[in-house]
Amino acid sequence: MRKPLSLITTGLAAGALLLTGATYASAGAGAADAPASSAAAAEPYKVLVVGKTLGFRHSHIDDTTNAVIKLGQENGFTVDVWDPVQTTLTLPSTPFTTAESLSQYATILFASPVDATNNLDPARPRLLNDTELAAFQGYIRAGGGYVGLHAATDSMHTVPWYSELTGGSARFAGHPAQQTATMVVESPQHPSTTMLPKEWIRFDEWYNFTANPREDVHVLLTLDESTYNPGRGAMGEDHPIAWCHNFEGGRSWYEGAGHVDSSYTEPLFLEHLLGGIEWTAGVVEGGGNCVTFPEVEEIATDLSEGGNRNAKLGGDVADALSAAEAAAEQGDHAAAAHILKKAKGKAHGLQDETLVEKLADLVDWQGGLVGY
Repeated sequence: MRKPLSLITTGLAAGALLLTGATYASAGAGAADAPASSAAAAEPYKVLVVGKTLGFRHSHIDDTTNAVIKLGQENGFTVDVWDPVQTTLTLPSTPFTTAESLSQYATILFASPVDATNNLDPARPRLLNDTELAAFQGYIRAGGGYVGLHAATDSMHTVPWYSELTGGSARFAGHPAQQTATMVVESPQHPSTTMLPKEWIRFDEWYNFTANPREDVHVLLTLDESTYNPGRGAMGEDHPIAWCHNFEGGRSWYEGAGHVDSSYTEPLFLEHLLGGIEWTAGVVEGGGNCVTFPEVEEIATDLSEGGNRNAKLGGDVADALSAAEAAAEQGDHAAAAHILKKAKGKAHGLQDETLVEKLADLVDWQGGLVGY
């Protein structure tokens, strides 16, 4: 289901109708045709692609940039680029000046902007300096969107907030040789996964992470380590590779694949990426909107504090959430959805629109897993 952009991205401008000169120069360059999105008729908006690097530069960055520009032309958004290496495309100076200046973008895509801070030296220059980081934080907190691709988790290692934004403090730790592996879809109704097969077999560079982000994010895809050699940093049976979450008022979506240049001429990968762009931009909804149980439990717990009737109702909802989460962890998604529907009914009595909306998202998510 699609909602008007103005109703979702509070504080963000809808974007310009015309391509910038830099963007226009790249029109039609390098990307394969991708299926049109259901959001093609949405109000035009703008996306910022960040490819600037201070360390190792991935060859896919140029391909990613051109692919996103072409996706925009086909799906109703325009693109600005911040990457001094791409001299014919880049903005002349940093766009990360203030949160207000960034508000022109519905979402910001980080295309593997490695900055060599993985040695955790606080004196080493970061992708974003203090002023730029403050602008980015303000943008996210005002409802902005973030898309992280591949080595987006290998940047700003000395900024804990950025690690939380990318997802559950999971940072790039290493990778084995490039090889074919199977990704398993965990959340099949999200706008970025509805087009994917349940088991998605691809050749790519598969990241191992410093931590498993599952407790803090909505996992979209996991890697089946039995289908490839994960190397020394193997994460075991539970190896998330793509995820999303609602973070400090904004929306975050991350895909750990996308190292190989051919990803950006692969129609299925491009459609998957487009879903991430559109969801973080707020032009599509669905599949639970990346909700997590802890996210909703925190709202219910806050409402349960105190000694009034609302506290009793809040406590009942919190208890129901715990029961639903336990059912979901056991794979009984039908029971989880049933419990959540009853909790949603109780939540109406609390007159908290956010809680009701988030419970509806949980119902959509768990209901979409029944029989999957």
